[in-house]
This record gives sequence, C-alpha cells and structure tokens, in this order.
Amino acid sequence: MDVRVEIVREADPELVKALGQLLPQLSATAEALDHEAVDRLVKCDANNVFVARTPEAIVGCLTLVLSPLPSGLRGRIEDVVVDGAARGRGIAGLLTQEALRLAHEAGARTVDLTSRPDREAANRLYERLGFQARQSRVYRFPIGQ
Repeated sequence: MDVRVEIVREADPELVKALGQLLPQLSATAEALDHEAVDRLVKCDANNVFVARTPEAIVGCLTLVLSPLPSGLRGRIEDVVVDGAARGRGIAGLLTQEALRLAHEAGARTVDLTSRPDREAANRLYERLGFQARQSRVYRFPIGQ
C-alpha cells in the first residue's frame, strides 16, 4: 500500500470529511468537526496534525501536542486512528514514528500517550516502538457535565 505521512497546516474539505469518518472509529462520543473547528485544530501552534494518505484518500491521523513546561519540552500523542479498512498495514506505526521524529527534532524530553488496555494491537505497537508503560494514574475531570 502506497502511504505518505504528512503534517497538515490547512483545513480543506478532504480533511474535514476524513476526520468526520475517522473520529467515530476512535470514539463513540467524539462530536463531528466542522471546517472552522478543523481549521483551529491544525493552526494551533502546539498541535501537529499528521495524516496518512494513500493516492485515494486520507486513511489515518494522529495529533502530536508539544508543550513547553517548566520541566522541559514535552510531547503528547493523541487521537491516533486508522480507518478500519486500512488497519494491519503499519499505518499507525508510520504516523507514530513521524510524530516521534518531529518531537526529537523539536527537542522534546519525552513523548507520552495513553491507550486503553483492550486495544491490544495498539499497545503491542507502542511497546514495539519503545514506549514504556508507566506506573501512573490518569485522572479526568469532566468539564461541563
């Protein structure tokens, strides 16, 4: 499969449509993004939105957030999703490796991500790429619920 990974900096109808198809595969509660929301997402200085593109379509995405903190520049990978029809072809690995390359070039000290335990293939991929499970708890405060 011919796949190219790139960072997107402009919202266009193709990206809006692709995110509309990919996000429900990631989260049943993710709300659809309109053009304005996608534009804000890709133009945010902290965000690096990667897409995996075949000659026919965008088949995956990943967001790398780079945050300058008192402890140093830190990276966080969020919203990794590959279209169900394209899974098992190494696309998530390509996206993640490109994000790690950019984080390294930017001088990030670490890159974190979270993954549910039931996402066994994803967890195997992250471990294969060198991510190490941490003994930590993730806390979430639901704003506005």
